[in-house]
Amino acid sequence: MQVPDLIVLVFIVASIVATIIFRKLTVAGAFTGGLLAGLLYKGLGVTGIIFLGAFFVAGTLATSLGRRKKEQLGIAEKNKGQRTASQVLANGGVAALAGLLAWIYPQCLSAWQLAAAASLASASADTLSSELGSIYGKNFYNILTFKKDTCGLDGVISLEGTLWGIAGSVLIAVIYIIAYGYSPLGWWIVLAGFIGNMTDSILGAALERKGWIKNDQVNFLNTLVAALVGLLGYLVC
Repeated sequence: MQVPDLIVLVFIVASIVATIIFRKLTVAGAFTGGLLAGLLYKGLGVTGIIFLGAFFVAGTLATSLGRRKKEQLGIAEKNKGQRTASQVLANGGVAALAGLLAWIYPQCLSAWQLAAAASLASASADTLSSELGSIYGKNFYNILTFKKDTCGLDGVISLEGTLWGIAGSVLIAVIYIIAYGYSPLGWWIVLAGFIGNMTDSILGAALERKGWIKNDQVNFLNTLVAALVGLLGYLVC
């Protein structure tokens, strides 16, 4: 094992331990996150871990903000925001798959880099828009009917939450640009994150409210849509 790989392994193990100690992830969730980080590192290098870490830190902070208000509204994450293995997979599984494909098919590395970034841009957008939109949002609308609706219900959006979601996508796009250099693909990542976030809301209003699918499935699908949009951007640009 080379020294850089050893350093990354130590970092991943330390992160697993820290997230368990500080109760940010369940034990299963922490080890699942470590596995996803390992796949992203093998395929995309350190940048892959930075993508995942940025999403995790931003999402954790957003979940922690205004918790009392969220509890009053009945929309706070269960177990004080401690994420489970299924939640980790739902949000980061597509990015890890892109990392695995980059490892297996390095000749298409640029495409997998973009797909991973786009999927995590969507995960970041979804988390920030829902967590911060519930705090700072003023008017809430059903994404299918555009009629006023109740904050926290599936498929309900606000202008403020949408803008926070775009900020989440920009975060991942900035990391992508710093790592790989400026190109129009950075803007495509923001677009992919936005489309993925809107897909999440549409699926929430159309299917999750009816109990046909659950939140983890919605999150996985929105990141998958974003990754596909990212791959489309790779072909177009």
